[in-house]
Amino acid sequence: MIYFLLVNYNSSNLIARFLSSLPDNYNDYARIVVVNNSAEDRGLWDLPLDSVKIIEAKTNLGFGRGCNLGLHWIWSQDAGAIAWLINPDAYFAPETIKQLNPLKQAIAFWQQHSEVSLLGTVVDDDTGQITSAGGTFDPSNGALTVVTRLPEARQDYYLTDWVSGCSMLINLANFQQIPQFCDRYFLYYEDLDFCLRYSQQGHQIAITPLLRIRHDTSSITSRDILQKYRHITQSYLIHIEQHSNPQVMILTQVRMLLNTLRLIVFKPQQGWGKLIGIYEYWQHRISKTDG
Repeated sequence: MIYFLLVNYNSSNLIARFLSSLPDNYNDYARIVVVNNSAEDRGLWDLPLDSVKIIEAKTNLGFGRGCNLGLHWIWSQDAGAIAWLINPDAYFAPETIKQLNPLKQAIAFWQQHSEVSLLGTVVDDDTGQITSAGGTFDPSNGALTVVTRLPEARQDYYLTDWVSGCSMLINLANFQQIPQFCDRYFLYYEDLDFCLRYSQQGHQIAITPLLRIRHDTSSITSRDILQKYRHITQSYLIHIEQHSNPQVMILTQVRMLLNTLRLIVFKPQQGWGKLIGIYEYWQHRISKTDG
């Protein structure tokens, strides 16, 4: 069974669009789980509640911790299920549904490739152009790349360092304990950290060209530019701290501070957001050291 897991933050209209993009008979293969990070968004209750499980977070937990809440519930229902994390602003293109039921395809994939623990799909923009198909990370210099072209050789999957959390399938049967996102990340880079940590434990991380979704990139987070850059900045520093080295950390912060000062002049919302993110990162580091 597939459990779609969505974290809602004032996005009930987008979730309704996602549901409408599913095959007509999706209930035969999947359940929908929504973790509600925005108690004021009552539009969720207009969704077909007979097929949607709503878990009230009671506060905004952020993406990773919201996923953790949903993964706990899914694990309690079926520890061998497939949890398909998908952003509210993602959906299946009509031509995808007409060509092949992606739910049947996902189930068939793991019947043949149970060795894969975390599986990403190809992510397209609204024109059908690839925006993400996995990526690499080099801890020696902190370099992060995004793959936007598929391999020429046809294959069911190829290995990658990380996959995007906007469409990530987790094969729960491969985990002895509930897989969890690091709770230090509120938003951004938690998917990268998630993949790197479980890869280090021996889990295979892969992308399949057999599954595609469309994603309206940043359609939710761009509603508030200052908060967006606050979270991007703080999460990136956490990521470099955990997965690179002190030299890269120093260089990253110097470059970031210079860029922040420039942005404050020319793009104030971005600049102040980055400055707040830097401050909150160090505030947490200092308080942790004092504790």
